[in-house]
Amino acid sequence: MAPTNRTRLSRAVMVFAAGVMAMPLSAAEHMAAAHASIQAADASRHVHALADDAFEGREGGSRGGRAAGTYIVAALEKLGLQPAGDNGTFYQAFGGMRNILALVPGSDPALDHELVIVGAHYDHVGYGTASNSYGPTGYIHNGADDNASGVAGLLELAEALGHLPSRPRRPILIAFWDGEEKGLLGSYHFLRVRPAALAAYTPVFSVNLDMIGRLRGERLEVYGSRTAVGLRMACLEANARANLELVYDWEITDDSDHYPFIAAKIPTVMFHTGLHDQYHRPSDDTHLVNFSGIEPVTRLVLDFVTAIADDPRPPRAFRAQCRTESAATRRGLELPAAETVSSGPRPRWGIGTRGDSCEPEAPIVVRVTTGSPMAKGGVMLGDRIVAIDGLPLTDQPDMLAKLAAAGDHVEIDVDRKGRRLRLAVSAGATAQEIKP
Repeated sequence: MAPTNRTRLSRAVMVFAAGVMAMPLSAAEHMAAAHASIQAADASRHVHALADDAFEGREGGSRGGRAAGTYIVAALEKLGLQPAGDNGTFYQAFGGMRNILALVPGSDPALDHELVIVGAHYDHVGYGTASNSYGPTGYIHNGADDNASGVAGLLELAEALGHLPSRPRRPILIAFWDGEEKGLLGSYHFLRVRPAALAAYTPVFSVNLDMIGRLRGERLEVYGSRTAVGLRMACLEANARANLELVYDWEITDDSDHYPFIAAKIPTVMFHTGLHDQYHRPSDDTHLVNFSGIEPVTRLVLDFVTAIADDPRPPRAFRAQCRTESAATRRGLELPAAETVSSGPRPRWGIGTRGDSCEPEAPIVVRVTTGSPMAKGGVMLGDRIVAIDGLPLTDQPDMLAKLAAAGDHVEIDVDRKGRRLRLAVSAGATAQEIKP
């Protein structure tokens, strides 16, 4: 019988083989095991269970919602996670509903009070009403994508954390929110009233997984990247393995559980694979879920969350300007600059950039002179320059200084839609994607 992926994973992490102790796994091997533990088959099993008619659409406070909570708690117990709810349980009760909370303790005593939260709501709209369904109502709305997919991804993430070589410095709270469809009730309640088990912790960062089951064209939407400086760069680094196309949305609306944290001035990012015609309809069912797509999304989230939790620097400060930024603000910042015509010598590199106060390490390309070395090297409008000859940037003036000091040939690293490319800038150069 051919070994399954799970069998291969088990063999990869065994410390005994044929009665002889194996060599300890390296940190890289542990991280590979963590990534390998995130499996489409397991995500499929969770989604099919949560989106079954037996749970009657998982409306918050209903018998189906409570049954879904029982399923999630059983999965957490199997993983051996620490309860962080009321009275030593996983549950945080409120208004007939229940958040489900599990803690991965931190490893650094100096940072073990700084809590990184990763959440996904597990409720849906039950049989649907005129106020929460696009119809037809009166039928079970299974919510396979919204948000059984996010719950499945979060359970896979929780399992993957157990394969890390050591716990991250900061503690990570795995949170399954209830009552999201009734007005983000669970996440608001958590921020107002934390269980005694979490009273000593201060939330410093939040991640929300909502509707991650319909990945199309490798396109992943990212919300909240402007809530702290440098989050786009953090997403770029976390995307090195997954290599998805990241689409950043600057709008902040109260349509999912990222919003209460942003309102509480906690830096927050939400990952989302996009709306579709089955949104809040009975037709949001399992046969339409892209289970294979949940794998790279969750692996990106694993790298992103562990980097945030393991960062020895002080927590990222909330950036208040994010509340006033919009799609129009973005268009203004990224607006291409007109190409100027000069009778003097041609510019050395033929590029114009604009600084971004939220991402100072990634100036935006707003002009590429036709026929210039940068144009021949493949630099495009909208690229963000992140390194020169392999050296990261601090800001736009640093980029200009590095280009001025460079020789006739230079390597430019750019962020293009969340993917890192290395461009050799010289006559006839072409773009070469950095392999994860």
